[in-house]
Amino acid sequence: MGNAYYENLIKTVINNSFAKTWEEAVKEWEIIDCEEDEECASQCVCGKENIKYLYLIHNTKTDKHLFPIGSTCINKFGRDDLNEEIKIKEGLFKLMHAILDGKRIELTSEYFSRKLLYALYEGGAFTDNQFNQFNAHNDYLFLLECFNKRDKSTITNRKSKKINSLIAYSIKPYLVRTLKLKKK
Repeated sequence: MGNAYYENLIKTVINNSFAKTWEEAVKEWEIIDCEEDEECASQCVCGKENIKYLYLIHNTKTDKHLFPIGSTCINKFGRDDLNEEIKIKEGLFKLMHAILDGKRIELTSEYFSRKLLYALYEGGAFTDNQFNQFNAHNDYLFLLECFNKRDKSTITNRKSKKINSLIAYSIKPYLVRTLKLKKK
């Protein structure tokens, strides 16, 4: 990011914050939402063009919002919690595209992480039904257990079928329902 973009970012964030220093101002912001611009036709609040992921951030002290702000600018905040949230949100879009493109999705780090699985669970991807003893948490724990296996060849055929079923009938509809609407 060039100096002019970085200076624009600092000025914009401080002008919309209670704190008057960059180091303090960045602590006031949280990510509210993320949209995807597949054409990369959007411009960040810093002035940088061609951004793909459009974040909406909220200042908890001034109640102001900034939109769109790109992940590169949010990374400049230097906050691990925001950087993790970016990974999860962009990972969800990546997973949705892979599923919609008909790619073979396996429960590996190519598309999943422990935090992404938890975000799916927290977001409501899994629902109570007869296959999880009417407790959606069981589906999350099942996927987490399988994801954590170092040797994936030890996953039985029955468990593989359940994984594929959860991806096709729980995760895919959830992603389409929640992310497809967030495309610009």
